[in-house]
Amino acid sequence: MEFDWNGVTHVTKVDPAKPLPGDLGVLAGTDLILVGGSDGVTSENTLDAIGELESAAPDVPVFQEPYSGDHVTRETVERADAVAIPAVYNGDRANFVGKHVDLFTEVARKPEEVLGSSVPFVGDAIREQATEAIVDLVGSLFGEGYVVQNPDATAAATAGVAGTYTPDQVAGAALATEAFYGFPVFYVEYSGTYGGTEDVTAAARYLEETTLLYGGGIDGEKRAREVLEAGADAVVVGDCFHDDPAAFRATIPE
Repeated sequence: MEFDWNGVTHVTKVDPAKPLPGDLGVLAGTDLILVGGSDGVTSENTLDAIGELESAAPDVPVFQEPYSGDHVTRETVERADAVAIPAVYNGDRANFVGKHVDLFTEVARKPEEVLGSSVPFVGDAIREQATEAIVDLVGSLFGEGYVVQNPDATAAATAGVAGTYTPDQVAGAALATEAFYGFPVFYVEYSGTYGGTEDVTAAARYLEETTLLYGGGIDGEKRAREVLEAGADAVVVGDCFHDDPAAFRATIPE
């Protein structure tokens, strides 16, 4: 997946299971929109949210960030600009390996769904067409190295998080993301609470090519600035987008 992360300093996280603000003009100034959540998300409400966001902010890239393969369909992949697949380091096996294998297994064994056709695949030409479609689909997916640092969050329960990481472990996860896995993004997620800057500082030391995202408790200019100055490339703001649009505006760097 080709995307220029340079210049991305503000990401809006939109939960498709929650109502959108009445005035989506608050998105002016955000650099990227992630659509996904841990509870009540379906492929249908994901598609609805993507459609509304594309209409309101046509110049802002919209990525899907699913927590389950059930949220990903040919339609969501076609509508989103890319699909970010979390690999939760401190989650259970299903959320680091299992769900990824399941997703690609479905893609590989159901090429007719990728192409949107019920015509049987017969002959080399049709097989080549199916293979090309699968390659195009997979090309829109990318991995995110992920640590969930709020054990009480729904995201932690969904990902099977047994415990949070120390700053040293966060640094190790960041280093693995860039040097071993080659993911373009490393995401420190405090999911609704503010975790401060210690994890960000620890991770930033080891990232040169990988984009460092921080999300959790960003509710105004002060915390957004703190996290960015600590070394994050971008803040991810979700709750106050839905709950307090005025505060959300203040999180967007000038």
